[in-house]
Amino acid sequence: MEEPRLVEEATTNDINGQLNEEERDPESNSMRQPLLKRNRTLSSSPFALVGAKVSHIESLDYEINENDLFKHDWRRRSRVQVLQYVFLKWSLAFLVGLLTGVTATLINLAIENIAGYKLRAVVNYIDDRRYLMGFAYFAGSNFVLTLIAALLCVCFAPTAAGPGIPEIKAYLNGVDTPNMFGATTLFVKIIGSIAAVSASLDLGKEGPLVHIGACFASLLGQGGPDNYRLKWRWLRYFNNDRDRRDLITSGSSSGVCAAFRSPVGGVLFALEEVATWWRSALLWRTFFSTAVVVVILRAFIEYCKSGNCGLFGRGGLIMFDVSGVSVTYHPVDIIPIALIGIIGGLLGSLYNHVLHKVLRLYNLINEKGKLHKLLLALSVSLFTSIGMYGLPFLAKCKPCDPSIQGSCPGTGGTGNFKQFNCPNGYYNDLATLLLTTNDDAVRNIFSINTPGEFQVSSLIIYFVLYCILGLVTFGIAVPSGLFLPIILMGSAYGRLLAIAMGSYTKIDPGLYAVLGAASLMAGSMRMTVSLCVIFLELTNNLLLLPITMLVLLISKSVGDCFNLSIYEIILELKGLPFLDANPEPWMRNITVGELADVKPPVVTLRGIEKVGRIVEVLKNTTHNGFPVVDEGVVPPVGLPIGATELHGIVLRTHLLLVLKKKLFLHERRRTEEWEVREKFSWIDLAERWGKIEDVAVTKSEMEMYVDLHPLTNTTPYTVVESMSVAKAMVLFRQVGLRHMLIVPKYQAAGVSPVVGILTRQDLRAHNILSVFPHLVKSKSGKKH
Repeated sequence: MEEPRLVEEATTNDINGQLNEEERDPESNSMRQPLLKRNRTLSSSPFALVGAKVSHIESLDYEINENDLFKHDWRRRSRVQVLQYVFLKWSLAFLVGLLTGVTATLINLAIENIAGYKLRAVVNYIDDRRYLMGFAYFAGSNFVLTLIAALLCVCFAPTAAGPGIPEIKAYLNGVDTPNMFGATTLFVKIIGSIAAVSASLDLGKEGPLVHIGACFASLLGQGGPDNYRLKWRWLRYFNNDRDRRDLITSGSSSGVCAAFRSPVGGVLFALEEVATWWRSALLWRTFFSTAVVVVILRAFIEYCKSGNCGLFGRGGLIMFDVSGVSVTYHPVDIIPIALIGIIGGLLGSLYNHVLHKVLRLYNLINEKGKLHKLLLALSVSLFTSIGMYGLPFLAKCKPCDPSIQGSCPGTGGTGNFKQFNCPNGYYNDLATLLLTTNDDAVRNIFSINTPGEFQVSSLIIYFVLYCILGLVTFGIAVPSGLFLPIILMGSAYGRLLAIAMGSYTKIDPGLYAVLGAASLMAGSMRMTVSLCVIFLELTNNLLLLPITMLVLLISKSVGDCFNLSIYEIILELKGLPFLDANPEPWMRNITVGELADVKPPVVTLRGIEKVGRIVEVLKNTTHNGFPVVDEGVVPPVGLPIGATELHGIVLRTHLLLVLKKKLFLHERRRTEEWEVREKFSWIDLAERWGKIEDVAVTKSEMEMYVDLHPLTNTTPYTVVESMSVAKAMVLFRQVGLRHMLIVPKYQAAGVSPVVGILTRQDLRAHNILSVFPHLVKSKSGKKH
């Protein structure tokens, strides 16, 4: 089936608000549309790009639904059941770390062997002066590997394309991203990342590993794939969005730990970058998961050191060790260090800006169909092969230093000082960086005590090439990560700056490369604390801590002056309704009551409602929550006059459950507690019960009644209509809500107890500006 066309205005939710009727917000669709459309109606698109596929998106229910069934189960839970729940949480955290660690080891083993033996064959052709055969083998193997990765993503799991981190960030923010954590996506992500990274494309395995960890967490929490789900009694505790959110947070931190062998950095990455909601208990479990990952990685590395893993296993837990050099600071070093930070912020923001334009262009190409996605990926692969194989011929051969005669020129596919096309006693510095794996390229450019290894011209060619490759590679239909490409670009200009400083500074050029990589990552991704710890764990040199902190702070500050972080840009481009932590300043100038005025009237249900009315509401609206209002209620205090009571809110899925289970009454009355428990339990309430079209209701049943009181969440979050949108948005985001009820400021006879419902889409800045364009005048810069 052809994917629906996603126009740019729909994905970015342009502030003009000119959307089709079919793209109206599912939370603001009224039962009966007026004949004359209102010019000012708060609306938005329910579609977004998830991976490389256009999907219909909804919000998640992170709020505890405190209805009668939940309260009854909570009261009946014994101490043993509570201990079971806690034990299972820690057990799943252990399994997430175990599976992520084992998978990351297998991915690394596969990449190092596939890419390593490929490069060895190319080097053999070059040693025999068979340059065309070497290029044909290099380009052909890269072409085949890219074709495998692209075919898997295009034909089987479009959501496996890209890094997956923006979608994880949106999920933890409360946005349901369909098919993002399924078994097929996991399988394609693993095989696709192996093939794509082995194909010498300018991308890393770090982003995919974060997604892989999140997939394992989601599958474990729900008992396996949808078609083969385990029905263990213990797993029923995790059949809710709240606990699945915690598991996916642990999975994402485990993925970062597996990618960089950085347990503390993985926890801080989840806290700083992807998680919206955090608490101390979650901190302990994520740290436990990353500790398990490190133990698994260490065990495999020790095993592989004996040579049982082919070309894998020569390193240790420290990926890019620069601990062999002492770092001494002088006051004059502040200037080049600050300069690195400024350059990193400028280049990072420029990279984000250009990449945004490239991704918009790729969206237009990918919309044309699967064949165009494949051709785009294969074209990038061919361009990459030409650049990596051909450019080293432009570099001049450098004579080997006599003091390192044993290791120069190097042989094989790894290490410094590659001979390439040079005579004996000479090496090609550009081939040392290009004809190697990404990890080995980082080791080479980070290498210490090699101040004269790389020529200025070679570093400039390398930097320009990787800037171009980094822009054109990210966005094709293969699993890809941004960490390694940015590290490689940043380390190149770090080395260049070290050469430019000359005798002005005493800091080793390899350390300048580390600082350059850190500055570009901070300038593009806008992370500080987690990046600082990751780089310290990567390089094993605590003496770098002060200058690394300074560089990261400067880079982030400079980058924030120009645009958003790269992941926030991707979130906007995909149309995912992410709620930022900081509301816009102009949001304090508008109240939630004013938002309710520009939405269609709220649809309410009575506590004891006719089946026909429920069916009509479900068929004619796409709301996911309905306020339950009782009229003629005698209040416990005050005059004994019938009042109108806001009993709570009932979810669409619970209404579908009632219709499927047929908990109908012949007369209008309240049901007994045993009647409800006889039909279903609180476990049934956690399931999603399909669509109203799948429910069969007879004509006689339409005249019967349903008591909604036992299923109604009696403690919904409410805000008074005079509250500012800024304050409401902070509450909505921090608590993780899907619906927020607006209640009137004044209570009086004839006044409805509920004014409206706020949803995620209603609180997004561009949706509000489409209805209140005058607020643009008061719009100021975004706070960070």
